[in-house]
Amino acid sequence: MHALVGATEDTPPGVIYVLKNINSEVNIDSQNRLHPFYMTYITNDGKVVCDHTEPKKMLDVMRLLCKNKQEPEKDLCIAFNKETKDGKDMRRFSELLSKAINSIVEVKEEKDIDSFFKNGAQSFLSNEIKGLDDFELICFLVVK
Repeated sequence: MHALVGATEDTPPGVIYVLKNINSEVNIDSQNRLHPFYMTYITNDGKVVCDHTEPKKMLDVMRLLCKNKQEPEKDLCIAFNKETKDGKDMRRFSELLSKAINSIVEVKEEKDIDSFFKNGAQSFLSNEIKGLDDFELICFLVVK
């Protein structure tokens, strides 16, 4: 399931992905309060605007973008359908999804390094998330 909303000065064009960790026992070092769900906002050029460790900020952004939207914005839908050939060519969104998941893994690796210097190597051995195969796509919000 997906939806489209217009970009604003504070919310650049990109995609907000809502993912579910298929291994519900792995809560990346208890960093995600919405576990097993993960949300990541990534721009069209692959820059992470808001990562999975900031669920309150992410929900605020989504609320702002969707506020008072009762009907689909037809011009955005037409542009999206043209860009994706009516949903048949989702390569760009697949690439962004892959980058979003990689950002989750990178945050985990950064936390592991910090933890290593504070507590020892135990976090390198547990809570393993490797990439795309560890997540199920629940929905996404295209910011256009």
